[in-house]
Amino acid sequence: MTTLRPATELSNRASSEVPAPRTRRATRNRVLFWFALPGATLLFVFHYIPLLGNVIAFQAYQPFIGILHSPWSGLDNFAFLFTGDQAFLHAVVNTLELTLIQVVFVFPAPIVLALALHSLVGERVKQVIQNILYLPHFLSWVVVVAVFQQMLGNTGLVNVFLRAQELGTWSIIGNPDLFQLVLTSQVMWKDTGWGTILFLAALSRVDHDLYEAAAIDGASRWRQIWHVTLPALRGLVILLLILRLGDALSVGFEQIILQQTGLDRSVTEVLDTYVYNQGLVAGQWGVSAAVGLVKGMVGVILVLGANKLAHLLGEEGVYRR
Repeated sequence: MTTLRPATELSNRASSEVPAPRTRRATRNRVLFWFALPGATLLFVFHYIPLLGNVIAFQAYQPFIGILHSPWSGLDNFAFLFTGDQAFLHAVVNTLELTLIQVVFVFPAPIVLALALHSLVGERVKQVIQNILYLPHFLSWVVVVAVFQQMLGNTGLVNVFLRAQELGTWSIIGNPDLFQLVLTSQVMWKDTGWGTILFLAALSRVDHDLYEAAAIDGASRWRQIWHVTLPALRGLVILLLILRLGDALSVGFEQIILQQTGLDRSVTEVLDTYVYNQGLVAGQWGVSAAVGLVKGMVGVILVLGANKLAHLLGEEGVYRR
């Protein structure tokens, strides 16, 4: 005679035999985890382990005695936040100005260019233009700065031509009043074409039936862009803007340090170059670490705040709620 087991016992046994959904997904995707392991290892070694070095922000650190033997200084290295250090204040103001300029002018440039390329009918023409626009991205900042100096410097091609025509000269490179304009122009020339890749990929996923339906309803080309194209890009734009805000206080260390010689520091100094000049040049390692730590904390706050705002607008942002 067969003995009937209680339903609770059968359900417990079944639940113990069937793997949990997360375990099942991990088992199914184990090959992908192995592929991701080298990149995750590099990220951990070169990005997360160095975070432990932020401890020198609270020390009177000296390289020749090391972190373990450097005396603790408490919050003394953060005095620049309260004493009104003029060099630090100039760096903060210049960084915020460059960040605002780049968010207003540099960030939308790839979107506008992607919309223009997407509207081209000939696929071959589009590919040729894309390849040309991508090229500057692969040049180092040393090459980009050298190109601009050869074109717009006091002895550059533009001023040589103007002298030959007896039209005077333009003081562009080396002019502190135009320093931010030159930096913005360099960034746009170098990275605008490369930045169109994500937006072109998003545009390629837009259903063409939506454009046809809008055209049947009498929508002009501009109305189609406003009601069909831009809503398709909204999620991507918000995501990239949030990520850009997280890196808002980093406005191009290598680009600026290459052009800082001979110019007033009050005009050219940003937070990244301030850290370099205070740490490696002046030997104030603790102060430079403190500035970098504050900058990182501000970036985290901006990302979390912008992501919360994205949730309020109905977007996922960087992570879901």
